[in-house]
Amino acid sequence: MPENNLRPIAVVGPTASGKSALGLVLAHELDGEVVNVDSMQLYRGMDIGTAKLTLEEREGIPHHQLDVWDVTEPASVARYQRDAVADVEDILARGKTPILVGGSMLYVQALVDDWQFPPTDPSVRAKYEARRLDIGIDALHRELAEIDPAAASIIEDKDPRRTVRALEVIELTGKPFKASQPPKDAPPRWGTRMLGLRTTPEWLNPRIDLRTRQMFERGLVAEVEALQKQGLVSDSTAGRAIGYAQVFQAQRGELTWDEAVERTITGTRRYVRRQRSWFNRDPRITWLDAAGDTAAQARAALA
Repeated sequence: MPENNLRPIAVVGPTASGKSALGLVLAHELDGEVVNVDSMQLYRGMDIGTAKLTLEEREGIPHHQLDVWDVTEPASVARYQRDAVADVEDILARGKTPILVGGSMLYVQALVDDWQFPPTDPSVRAKYEARRLDIGIDALHRELAEIDPAAASIIEDKDPRRTVRALEVIELTGKPFKASQPPKDAPPRWGTRMLGLRTTPEWLNPRIDLRTRQMFERGLVAEVEALQKQGLVSDSTAGRAIGYAQVFQAQRGELTWDEAVERTITGTRRYVRRQRSWFNRDPRITWLDAAGDTAAQARAALA
């Protein structure tokens, strides 16, 4: 902990719950800088489909860990952890407050907890990659769910890389994937104060519906087409992101464009259920009502 004893503030919770807006308020009030904890906002050019704040919308607040990866690069929680930890410690060293904003579950944990990543073995990973090619990602994810339901609940069923990684860790350690992660009741790194935005489906679902339709209206398809020219493909971390994957399917004629919008909405709702389940298990989070005055609630919680 730096001598000035500043502590980061984390703002977590489901997609479309208002995290970015609250993060800006806190950054203004606490002389802070934002550190992104959304895995897809790490990618350059993935703006509309990730609801990334524009430069104007950032209101002069420095934002870190945005636009740092090319869309051709695979996601790496370990790389993110290394770089984001360095950002947080630099912000603290300059006497400012890091505001950690995002809802990507493993990325939040990698940043807030001192997570030592489990071992890897290329031969074991190759075995599960071959299994995936043989039976398909849906069936492989079901096998993971039978072995480790908790791991399957937080890994998207269309995410081959993380599904294979979880199976690799389970085989190498002989323990559930979750056992490789730090306990959620451990003190958070840097004494971080964790605020969560609690939502109900009745309040959040209409917001997801509206935001998704606005993304398509504002040019999500054109954004995907531009990224394809930069190397974005469907079988990649970036290409499997919710919204982007559905555009790829519509381009191939597997969905109509109306169906692509609806599938994006339902995919987002499914992801939100995983986020709720994950964050609800963390006893360190102070919950705010996302439908209320979150700034006032945050001030009271931090007082």
